[in-house]
Amino acid sequence: WFWCRVHLRQPGLNYPLDMVPDSVDDMYKGCIKEMGEKVTEYLQNEINTGGIFKQAWKEAEKSASRNYNSVNKDKLSYNHVKAICAYTGGQPMIYPVFNQAVRTNRKEYTTSFQFHSLHFLLTDALRLLKENQQSCHTTYRRTNMEFAGEVNKEIRFGFFASSSLNKEISRFGNKSCFNITTCFGADLKSYPNMGKHEQEVLIPPYEVFKVTAVLEKKNDENLWCDVVYELKSVNTLSNLNCNIFNKTTIN
Repeated sequence: WFWCRVHLRQPGLNYPLDMVPDSVDDMYKGCIKEMGEKVTEYLQNEINTGGIFKQAWKEAEKSASRNYNSVNKDKLSYNHVKAICAYTGGQPMIYPVFNQAVRTNRKEYTTSFQFHSLHFLLTDALRLLKENQQSCHTTYRRTNMEFAGEVNKEIRFGFFASSSLNKEISRFGNKSCFNITTCFGADLKSYPNMGKHEQEVLIPPYEVFKVTAVLEKKNDENLWCDVVYELKSVNTLSNLNCNIFNKTTIN
């Protein structure tokens, strides 16, 4: 259920693998403390606005309480865990709306962007989880979408991309798949709403990958998907880093 959470492609079109220039890609480097204080204000405002965030946040309460008390050996706050549960929860499904906004709302970031609290809490949760994890993970992402990507090209997902340590979870698609070396994605362990059996690793919008290979089933009948893109983490790119505090105009 978590491999391809955004439905962004019209039937019959190849979706480009690129740097997603309009992504809300703030990694809060140098302003984590300030944003941690400001997020309290954002959170209350976004709850008061109502809509899907208010519903998802409320529904996350039960699983967050259970997971926080039973498995929290990291530095995550209760709101960090609640954000993970809200994002991975099934009712209501906030991730398609959230990730569509994250992919496209760069120009709206300091004005009408609706998900500041969820964006920050997920980003900060990944940072904290990474402190107790290996430097890089090999993960897999399956989709039923078609992409256009070239070897040696640098790309980003540009949203919070779900992947798994388990390549064999096949029900999420076998058309275009990704073999990913991520060094900024974090293993969510037992925190998600679905528990740990999905072995989910969440990749942040700002991680940059190089396409190191494009493999096709027509050339290898044993390939696990029709097309497999091999991605290797090479850097980060955060065009909006700490932009909330300097409110620079985005061109």
